[in-house]
Amino acid sequence: MSAQNDAIITAKRQGRLWYRIKKSRASYAMLAPYFILFFLFTILPVAISIAFSFTYFNMLEWPKFVGWKNYIKLFLDDEIFIISLKNTLIFAVVTGPVSYFMCLLFAWIINEFKGKLRAFLTLIFYAPSICGNAYLIWNLILTGDRYGYLNGGLMKLGIIREAILWMQTEKYVLPVLIIVQLWLSLGTGFLSFIAGLQTVDKNLYEAAAIDGVKNRWQELWYVTLPSMKPQLMFGAVMQITQSFAVADISIALAGNPSVNYAGATVVTHLLDYGSTRFEMGYASAIATVLFLLMIGTNKLVQKILKGVGD
Repeated sequence: MSAQNDAIITAKRQGRLWYRIKKSRASYAMLAPYFILFFLFTILPVAISIAFSFTYFNMLEWPKFVGWKNYIKLFLDDEIFIISLKNTLIFAVVTGPVSYFMCLLFAWIINEFKGKLRAFLTLIFYAPSICGNAYLIWNLILTGDRYGYLNGGLMKLGIIREAILWMQTEKYVLPVLIIVQLWLSLGTGFLSFIAGLQTVDKNLYEAAAIDGVKNRWQELWYVTLPSMKPQLMFGAVMQITQSFAVADISIALAGNPSVNYAGATVVTHLLDYGSTRFEMGYASAIATVLFLLMIGTNKLVQKILKGVGD
């Protein structure tokens, strides 16, 4: 009897679902192009990569199923991956939250200006993230002789006597890369915060003042942030993605491999196996671990942001 009831309930639900689809067919038709592209270029590649992670695949032979062998090797035999994972987690823990709050703080300050001055300041802060010569500039600054801007400045000030090989000295590589990453971090998330701040209803501030909000910090916490939760979430996703996906900075400044793998990240390790060695099964296992790290971190951030303004 219960099985029949379940079947009836399921049939009713399916009927209601098809009715809603038929009723909103115009909306679904407009969504179809995006959904098709999203499925073909996001969902399908991720699913294929996860499947390949359980195989040995060198792009010359048909993939051979090896089970958990790639993951066992990854965590038990691959010392470089452990170093890369540690560096990536340090990047994420430091640059993720710091860059996120930097984006929010600078966006909040810049939003206080009006008109062309606000647009000019937004461009100034956003420019490094889209500058194609950013790595060239930092290479000039970090040149390991007395002609490098950083070495030259420190030597003139008497802080150091000899030029330092910044990107060939293990203890300096990761801190320098973190600084450069923070300099480049005011990107899309920063713009989303600027946009979110400009859409906050000004009447809410008047209502908050009547309810007892007395200063700008209370306005920020009880009015501004709750009103821009979608932008806060989007900015968090962008900053998390940037902090976990660091690769170009490390390769451009420290090389690949860097000295004693001091600047190695999960993505540089992935590029090594995927683009140089063409061990696509193993590279897919690395990509899957990175994907799970990003998903887990995003879920954690979503829980944290739900409490903003409550």
